[in-house]
Amino acid sequence: MERLELSRELGEDILRKVKEKGASQGDVLMGESDTFFVSVRLGEVDKISQAQEKRLGLRLFFGSSSATASTSDISRSSMDRLIDETCAFARLTAKDQYSGLPSEDQLAQDLPDLALFDDSARSLSVEEKIRLAREAEGSALAYDTRIANSEGSEFSSQFGRVIYANSLGFSGEYPASSFSLSVIPVATLNGSMQRDYWYSTRRTFSLLDSPKTVGETAAQRALRRLGAQKIKTREVPVVFDPETAASLLRNLASALSGYSLYKGASFLAGRLGSKIGSELLTVIDDGTMPGALGSKPFDGEGLPTRKKIVVEKGVLQTYLLDTYSGRKLGYPSTGNASRSVGEPPGVAPTNFYLSGGKYAPEEIIASVEDGFYVTELIGFGVNLVSGDYSRGAVGQWIEKGKLAYPVEEVTIAGNLKEMLQNIEMVGNDLEMRSRIVAPTLKISRMTVAGH
Repeated sequence: MERLELSRELGEDILRKVKEKGASQGDVLMGESDTFFVSVRLGEVDKISQAQEKRLGLRLFFGSSSATASTSDISRSSMDRLIDETCAFARLTAKDQYSGLPSEDQLAQDLPDLALFDDSARSLSVEEKIRLAREAEGSALAYDTRIANSEGSEFSSQFGRVIYANSLGFSGEYPASSFSLSVIPVATLNGSMQRDYWYSTRRTFSLLDSPKTVGETAAQRALRRLGAQKIKTREVPVVFDPETAASLLRNLASALSGYSLYKGASFLAGRLGSKIGSELLTVIDDGTMPGALGSKPFDGEGLPTRKKIVVEKGVLQTYLLDTYSGRKLGYPSTGNASRSVGEPPGVAPTNFYLSGGKYAPEEIIASVEDGFYVTELIGFGVNLVSGDYSRGAVGQWIEKGKLAYPVEEVTIAGNLKEMLQNIEMVGNDLEMRSRIVAPTLKISRMTVAGH
């Protein structure tokens, strides 16, 4: 059996063959990855795995009918079979006037090097990777005698490559890597236990936080939850730490997705150009940031990624669209097509963040006489159609501008429409720790429901 190498030439060869079989358009997405994962608990290796994968996906159009299929068998006979089957499927599917590739003039012309790949870390030994996980957990356990247990520590690495070609003449590829270290310690006091976590994820291994930093930060987060109290229901200012503030940004990104919009499943439908939030709300989506986790030189359809101001001082400037959802809504793609091999495109943000403000987190907390500082959100009580928001929360109660005591078993409730308008302070602690991030932020009033 003839094994083939994933390459742009292979993609272009497949596209020539499907044209001969009558396909009007098509694209090929290929991905290969080499992943390693180890989890350690109480110093002992719990799980360890290494996997290499290659996949090739083909999407074909016969007029406005289309089909997508994929294979992990990268051989000549498998390619022939994939071509025949995808052609047959595409001829059978219903017509859709909005389907098809983007127009040729939209495709990426230059593919910048965005520093997404760190090949130097390939030489890390398995023993070294295990040591990193052990050290992170060990740092957490050694931090305080009340850290008596652990749910484990994990280290993972991934090296990969993305190759894309379409029948409009575009072909491009880029390598990418990521490294992650995390730990979940358990703190104990008077028989009660609390767990929390911390992590670091980077594309460049040398930029990962040290195991000591990850472990000690996780320990501090677990310790501050000890002795948690319940509170009576009230309406107060709520301060979100950067991790929980990022979840509000994830809700916003979902509401801005072209697919939510054309299905009528978003409270932001029809709101382009209107004020959807406070003057302090400026949100950016930027796929061109060197070394960032959401960066890539082109999107899932070969369009260039770019920096876009999505919300400027509270005014909605753009949605997040791929070609299909853009056509449904009457707008061009914003370069936010995202897809996995063998799937049609969807929409996803790249590096999506709330612009930092001028206040230190301590200043934001000091501005609150009586309120709630949220450090963890639980559940999925967000209705993107109405904006209704209700989620379980854990955090610290604020009294007279200081963190007074830990709080658990509460629910915070409001409506995203009002919450965005009621952003009162934004922190200066923005850090690009993941694809969707935010600094500390304060919302002037929300219902905090206790007992």
